[in-house]
Amino acid sequence: MTSKEKPASTDFDSLALSPAMLSNLQQLGYTTMTPIQAASLPLALLGKDLIAQAKTGSGKTAAFGLALLANLNPRRFAVQSLVLCPTRELADQVTTEIRRLARAEDNVKVVTLCGGVALRGQTASLEHGAHVVVGTPGRVMDHLERGNLTLEALNTLVLDEADRMLDMGFFDDIAQVAKQCPATRQTLLFSATYPEGIDRLSRQFLREPQRITVQAQHDAGKIRQHWYEVRDSERLHTVGRLLDHFRPASTIAFCNTKQQCRDLVAVLQSQGTSAMALFGELEQRERDQVLVQFANRSCSVLVATDVAARGLDIASLAAVINVDVTPDPEVHIHRIGRTGRGDAEGLVLNLASMDEMGYVGKIEQLQGRPSQWQPLDSLTPGTGGPLQAPMATLQIVGGRKEKIRAGDVLGALTGDCGYTREQVGKINVNEFSTYVAVARSIAAEAVRKLSNGKVKGRSVKVRLLD
Repeated sequence: MTSKEKPASTDFDSLALSPAMLSNLQQLGYTTMTPIQAASLPLALLGKDLIAQAKTGSGKTAAFGLALLANLNPRRFAVQSLVLCPTRELADQVTTEIRRLARAEDNVKVVTLCGGVALRGQTASLEHGAHVVVGTPGRVMDHLERGNLTLEALNTLVLDEADRMLDMGFFDDIAQVAKQCPATRQTLLFSATYPEGIDRLSRQFLREPQRITVQAQHDAGKIRQHWYEVRDSERLHTVGRLLDHFRPASTIAFCNTKQQCRDLVAVLQSQGTSAMALFGELEQRERDQVLVQFANRSCSVLVATDVAARGLDIASLAAVINVDVTPDPEVHIHRIGRTGRGDAEGLVLNLASMDEMGYVGKIEQLQGRPSQWQPLDSLTPGTGGPLQAPMATLQIVGGRKEKIRAGDVLGALTGDCGYTREQVGKINVNEFSTYVAVARSIAAEAVRKLSNGKVKGRSVKVRLLD
């Protein structure tokens, strides 16, 4: 079922929450519900399973946090709620927020289970009991397999940023965790996008879920949009000029065809810019590698078609470049909504030829405002040369099948190899491969050191991705 309706009131006191919880919300500065809270909380508090589409920064953590706390019996010292998150960073944020919301109750214990931290301390925390567990799928699985964590008393399972977890290859881990939860539990699934895998998850693990979609409106003040008129012959070269002038840290450049993607990547790479293409014909392995490198700052510009970019949720995207104007104005809205998320300001740069002005008119009509045109000669070269990504990606042969965890790789790099934590970026552990971002200046040396050393007590094969 689908729900797009908001309740009549957006006040928290219209919900079936305890006086103590309402008082705590007031102290925390929660005055009125955000759209996702208003749409999801009444249903969640009734015990319904939910599939809620909401982006980061929309208030979704409080939405599921209030729901799971309402289900909680603090006097029963057993794990009653589990929140699965794609990354340690998000898990830490969620834990902090749930603890703030739980101040209305006495002694609600929230434990975080993520990689990159010694198992010993987490095991000790679990031995002393917990009410709520927040963690990444791999580490939660680890504790379940070791018998440190039991889920017999669980009444609420939350899948936070489910699309990102699927992108990172966590489907099997999520499935294994869900199988160890009681069948009568409530499941709340939150996702910024709705890729194919979400349907598969919902069919397997949710009971008659209510579907909630909150359409995000882009604040014109938050997203700067510039338009430039170009001839087709100068379009690709102009992308390089835009990058040189604005110097965004990370950019998605949208093209209408895969051939245009290939041609633009060739032009940008010849100019020394770190660019990669994403289009429909790529094998899943190639696609995964491109996405990992872009997300971990090993690539500055991702050149993509709309089909290939569907389901992507890249955090902290500095700019979107529309190399070609899309004939569908709603697709344009979707494209530009990838920048300026959360509290960040967004930048959108659009190129249009005379032949595309009809499409531009449709976009103006949908946005309800005229386009802001800039002359091409306003673009001046910046300092610092071509945009080179600050990180480079190493691929280690071996992943979850070999029980490799992110903490094992971080330990090898910061221990035996002698690098600092600051020189190591994101670590993605897939089923058969592990990808780790390192500072570009140490990449070649890190390959040699890891190849000659050990990860989790074993020798590994390592290569530098181009």
